[in-house]
Amino acid sequence: MSSILHTIAIAVGGILAGLALAGAQLWRQQQALRAARYEATHDEITGLPNRRLFLTRLRAALADNTPVGVVLLDLNRFKTINDTLGHEVGNDLLDQVGRRLASLPAPVRVAARLSGDEFALIVTGDRDDVAAAAEAAWQVIASAPIRVVNGDLQVTASVGYTHAHHLQASTRQLLTQADSAMYEAKRASGGVREYLTHRTPTARSRDRHDH
Repeated sequence: MSSILHTIAIAVGGILAGLALAGAQLWRQQQALRAARYEATHDEITGLPNRRLFLTRLRAALADNTPVGVVLLDLNRFKTINDTLGHEVGNDLLDQVGRRLASLPAPVRVAARLSGDEFALIVTGDRDDVAAAAEAAWQVIASAPIRVVNGDLQVTASVGYTHAHHLQASTRQLLTQADSAMYEAKRASGGVREYLTHRTPTARSRDRHDH
């Protein structure tokens, strides 16, 4: 090989090596960006959408004038379970509940963990569809013991739901209404409650969803 060809070969090899390195760096950057976006919109324990993504999806449904409802639920006696059996069991319970809620079929469109032991569903369809989804959410949790790291737990939930009755409904309004209904269910030691329009939202509901 002539010296010129040898020089060209070395130059081309260097260029290809540089392109390969740049490609690898770009791939790592893209992976890191995807991971960061995922972490910003998903819950660390359950992998479900978090409050931020839930609100984004709910706003999108309302903006499209999609018939939609919100179901909120939290686990009865979760604090007792967490305090007596430990955070590992508590986290495992949250994960298993999240899996059950995520398995609910359409018209459930989104299952999310908002905070603590509070979960939420976005349901498309009419009032009956939302009511059926709320009942299904309660049943899927209470129907069978939940397997955690050190055994099985029988768990129930308090479930509240509401439906967008008019085109001007807002995310805050729907969350406040569903939260008020859930609080009524909790006062009755569990079960499923619908928000009734003649009720005044509780101070607890207004405070929790101001943001």
